[in-house]
Amino acid sequence: MFRSSIFQATRSLRQLTTPATRNLSFTAARMGIPADTPQGLKIESQNAGSGPEVKKGDSVDVHYKGTLEDGTEFDQSYKRGQPLNFTVGAGMVIQGWDAGLVGMQVGEKRKLTIPSNLAYGERGIPGVIPGNATLIFETELVKIR
Repeated sequence: MFRSSIFQATRSLRQLTTPATRNLSFTAARMGIPADTPQGLKIESQNAGSGPEVKKGDSVDVHYKGTLEDGTEFDQSYKRGQPLNFTVGAGMVIQGWDAGLVGMQVGEKRKLTIPSNLAYGERGIPGVIPGNATLIFETELVKIR
């Protein structure tokens, strides 16, 4: 139920992209983060992976744990025992995920700190994620299909 809510909310929020989210983060590019990473997105690699890197258009399997800034957990795939599968860059997930997973390798873990403008914006997801919330995801790339 929650997963379908996220996909529905993501589709409706794709239209809310602002000029600020389209700016390039040149500082991030100098640190090895993809040059087209939107401003405000913070990517921290926790460990190295191996093999090819994720690129836009790849179908990936990702385990994750999502929390609010105060540490409140709102979702995670580990408890379900099944990673989330989606196509990177296709708008199936929030913008912060589409940008934050590019360049990952299988086995790599990243912490993504995603500002609200790259997540669920002012609306949030009622009863789950408050409006204007910064989200923190611990992600692990399981597979590139």
